[in-house]
Amino acid sequence: MLDIKIIRENPDDVKARLLAKECDCSAAIDRILELDTARREAIYRTEQLKAEQNRVSKQIPAMKKAGEDTAPVFAKMKELSETVKACDVQVREIEAEYTELMLSLPNLPDPDLKPGGKENNEPLRFFGEPHVFGFEPKNHVDICTKLGLIDYERGTKLSGSGFWVYRGLGARLEWALLNYFIDTHIGDGYELVLVPHMLGYECGLTAGQFPKFKDDVYWLDTAEDAQRRFMLPTAETALVSLHREEILTEADLPRKYISYTPCFRREAGSYRADERGMVRGHQFNKVEMVQYTLPEKSDEAFEELVGKAEALVKGLGFHFRTVKLAAADCSASMARTYDIEIHIPSMNGYKEVSSVSNARDYQARRGNMRFRREATGKTEFVHTLNGSGLATSRILPAIVEQNQQADGSVVVPEVLRKYLGGLEVI
Repeated sequence: MLDIKIIRENPDDVKARLLAKECDCSAAIDRILELDTARREAIYRTEQLKAEQNRVSKQIPAMKKAGEDTAPVFAKMKELSETVKACDVQVREIEAEYTELMLSLPNLPDPDLKPGGKENNEPLRFFGEPHVFGFEPKNHVDICTKLGLIDYERGTKLSGSGFWVYRGLGARLEWALLNYFIDTHIGDGYELVLVPHMLGYECGLTAGQFPKFKDDVYWLDTAEDAQRRFMLPTAETALVSLHREEILTEADLPRKYISYTPCFRREAGSYRADERGMVRGHQFNKVEMVQYTLPEKSDEAFEELVGKAEALVKGLGFHFRTVKLAAADCSASMARTYDIEIHIPSMNGYKEVSSVSNARDYQARRGNMRFRREATGKTEFVHTLNGSGLATSRILPAIVEQNQQADGSVVVPEVLRKYLGGLEVI
């Protein structure tokens, strides 16, 4: 949620920055300002009326003691009470519309981002060179099928298009990746947290995914709406609610968490003809990094998360690039995002395996997550950041494609061998 003070002080700048996200929010912002004024006026009027109620009610004991007629005072009290009730209803109605509109606004993109969509994304750096084969390379679907690593046919039989089954060394390779990620993060001082895979509505609201994108997740139908749960689309949705409605101390920060979860997405099994196999699916595994930081440490934390994601990919020996996303390619709740994209030869291009983002105080305002300054005793909103560290559904295809050999075997990245009993080649 945006800070209403920023909207009040410079509404034109807010409109322009949101337009860079290809979101024309001019009408919404104008209405928010109208409601903000009306809300403050209504609250002030209500407070004045309640103060008058208190003043008048204090007269009654003295009047009774003096034997004066209190009927006119009680009549006035009744009139005031009815007016206060009407004002309270008005305030609630104004606040309901105001809150709905405020929740609908996306986060402000950082000023240095290029406007527009992915066509304006900016590659910042490259690592390594594209692999050159001395033979005709195969795609990951054929390699995984021939080596018995992935069973696409039975995955479809079990759950439909967009699902697969890891088998044998394929399952072990997937688990090796997850162990490599988790061990690295723990070594860097991150706390491992295993979160529920079913979450309540407030988690999606705090993360900035609800209410606008509430239909993009898998909901579980239950008897009562209050108990309705959804399958988490990423562990970020859970981790950024760990401290919802809490006030941390300044010494508590930064808080650094990681979590492994399967992720559930309502998206097509294949958007394009070249996105075969496990490149895009309804369920995939991911280790997520999340930080809660002081506002002045926000940029430093962002660079740390980007560096961690890059280091994991470097450790696997991949050719990859780091891309700074344009404003409209950042998600609604994020102020800036860098993607780490690996090269998958059969696709003649790059695919994202990590997306590192800074939400600034946007999620903290939605979840009322604050800290208390030691010097002043005042509370401020924390900053929240997240990054994939990493998602596996594109890592495994990259491993088998970039590391394939002429005889159809695949070289296991050195960092994974200790998790596979020293196995060097599949």
